[in-house]
Amino acid sequence: MKIGSLLVDGVQRYGIVDGDRIDLLTQSADLFEVLASGTAEDATDGRSLPWTSESAVAVPVPIASIRDFITFEQHTAGSLRAVTGAGEIPPAWYEAPAFYFSNPHAAIGSGTPVPMPPGCEVLDFELEVAAVIGIAGYNLTVEEAFDHVAGFTIFNDWSARDLQGREMRVGMGAVKGKDTATTLGPVLVTPEELADYQVGGHFDLAMEVFVNGTRMGGDTLANMAWNFAELISYASRGTWVRPGDVLGSGTCGGGCLAELWGWAGERQPPPLRIGDTVTMTVAGIGTIHNTVTAGPPLHPVPPATRRPVSAPPDSLRPPGQDRGQ
Repeated sequence: MKIGSLLVDGVQRYGIVDGDRIDLLTQSADLFEVLASGTAEDATDGRSLPWTSESAVAVPVPIASIRDFITFEQHTAGSLRAVTGAGEIPPAWYEAPAFYFSNPHAAIGSGTPVPMPPGCEVLDFELEVAAVIGIAGYNLTVEEAFDHVAGFTIFNDWSARDLQGREMRVGMGAVKGKDTATTLGPVLVTPEELADYQVGGHFDLAMEVFVNGTRMGGDTLANMAWNFAELISYASRGTWVRPGDVLGSGTCGGGCLAELWGWAGERQPPPLRIGDTVTMTVAGIGTIHNTVTAGPPLHPVPPATRRPVSAPPDSLRPPGQDRGQ
């Protein structure tokens, strides 16, 4: 089953995509409850509309949170060179899957314009696939985790590399460098639709990205260092994952400009500019496209107010620590 979404009379409506039409669900239907029941057809309201992902469509499911992992070794090696200057992948990367939280309020659909982030001069795309949680779970084992997946969608993690680089020097990870836009779409594909692509717990889905029609790179989703069950288990460790939580695979090999810059030692191909259209295609899911537009103005924030810094008083120092250390 494929789930899509359109704005109908100013209201976001969800529905079942079947070829060139979308059969709308009732407005009162809880999409994730419908998917969990396996009887989505019973929740339609009898209304069908034309459907094409070549036009603008909405984010295919309600979004609660966004975690974005980094699981492709080739991407990690190349992009670290460009963003942080690191010459090799740190050993900690191999120990457990790392992720950051992104901005669910910045999720947009295919065909929606992407504003240039204020102050950004080095805009990049990132080609990923995301799993969306459909059933809540707490502290899940790897064996349990996959049963909590509602489906999969394409994920473009738009990245302001110059803003990201400054933030990462502070040690806070990707913050303003990532929160202007995240494209999800064009549909949510339920797991049984991708059964033929499964290979050893992974999905062998061909992934490609184009800028203004020119192919920039691509990979297979099967090259993830961890599979989605493992990512979900880790994300739920000691906490909940809930319906609408999005877990990005991380950028595939060859799936962003920064990786190419890291290997080449220069920013070629150049960063994205206003008017550039980025198109991403993933086998079994579909195609998304967005065009970069002028963004809002940059409102300056003053630098920090410096305050005197001193060591704590002797009474607060650990026992045995010498004065003056």
